[in-house]
Amino acid sequence: MRTSRLEAFSDGVIAIIITIMVLELKEPSGTNLASLGPVLPVLSSYVLSFVYVGIYWNNHHHMIHATREINGGIMWANLHLLFWLSLVPFVTRWMGQNYSQALPTALYGIVLLMAAVAYFILQLAIIHLQGSDSLLAKAVGRDLKGKLSMVCYAAAIGLAFVNHWLADALYLFVATIWLIPDRRIVRALEKKAPSK
Repeated sequence: MRTSRLEAFSDGVIAIIITIMVLELKEPSGTNLASLGPVLPVLSSYVLSFVYVGIYWNNHHHMIHATREINGGIMWANLHLLFWLSLVPFVTRWMGQNYSQALPTALYGIVLLMAAVAYFILQLAIIHLQGSDSLLAKAVGRDLKGKLSMVCYAAAIGLAFVNHWLADALYLFVATIWLIPDRRIVRALEKKAPSK
């Protein structure tokens, strides 16, 4: 099967996730700068989550472009990823409204961890179908950055019960290392492209 429908469906779901997140934002009750104070935690969690969803959309796009074909297993793995991403608006709002509380901060990390695991499973499913000599397999290699991200999420979940600022710092750190699209896949795609 071709990848176009999977990519179009995924793009649509991710667009809806972003729309839901922005609709959850409530305007300040006043008109002065001080009235922004109460909404800053929700706004900050929205910005972080928007960046995360954007990172997944960008890297998913590159990964699918490095994919020749898909099968039912890849489609289910993709749905698994979209399920965890669809929970981002819920945990974003809860964490933003309760930014100093351990459980919302930890649950945010659990959703991020599970989305990372789901992305890793999708990556493995594609590599399994296309083979260890495929473009994607060569591009991701041992995927140290992906594995480091999962370790950071797991640590942040535990740290949420110690100090929520430490957990938040780890979430921000992982977002920062992924902010630039996965260069490994981009480089592999550029090498594959015919020269002009």
